[in-house]
Amino acid sequence: MISRLIDRILGPRRPQVEIAEQQYLYRAPRNLFISAATALALSIMLPYWELKLIAPQFPQGLRVRAWVNRLEGDVHELEGLNHYIGIPSFEDGAVLERSIAIAGILVLTGLLLAGVYINSRWVMVFVGPAVLFPLIFLADLQFWLWKYGHSLDPRAPLSGAVGEFTPHIFGPGMIAQFDTLAWPGFGFMLAVLAAVLTARGLIAHRRAYRPLATVASGEEAVEQAATEVLV
Repeated sequence: MISRLIDRILGPRRPQVEIAEQQYLYRAPRNLFISAATALALSIMLPYWELKLIAPQFPQGLRVRAWVNRLEGDVHELEGLNHYIGIPSFEDGAVLERSIAIAGILVLTGLLLAGVYINSRWVMVFVGPAVLFPLIFLADLQFWLWKYGHSLDPRAPLSGAVGEFTPHIFGPGMIAQFDTLAWPGFGFMLAVLAAVLTARGLIAHRRAYRPLATVASGEEAVEQAATEVLV
């Protein structure tokens, strides 16, 4: 039973001779999934999001770079400002996400590489999460930006003057007297590239292996019917 399930997941196999004769057809999804896995793995080493704040007292601006598991930049200075405005500490935000981010991305990378060996519709289960990952990151980032701007400590000296706010994910904005500018980091761009390559790989996979799956389903139906007749 287990071996049958594994065969269903892996899908139909093709002779190496046929694969060699139609290299582009069968190797296109493989190469796209491998490229996507490489881009996603490399994204861990680069920031996913960046924010710059400019005010008269900080003419050079304050800049924060967000990796998937940490913040870098002028974090200490911003924590000092947060104390007066009443914004929670950065250390209190996205604790779960930061703790599992790298492991999660590596799992997605492994699933993409596993998708190279799957010739059935199960490939969507393996590689589909990589397509959704950038959207999940943005949704989570938007949630925490909103939460920080709506969790002001009323006892803070300037909480009443600032009021609740939601920083922009991308583009210019304003927080109190600060002009802000946010933009995607190179890590996020690589994650988006991985998602695009994965989506393109799924299209190529469908073109290459759907006819095989149809034939295999027909053969399985015939075999099952023959078994029922014999019984």
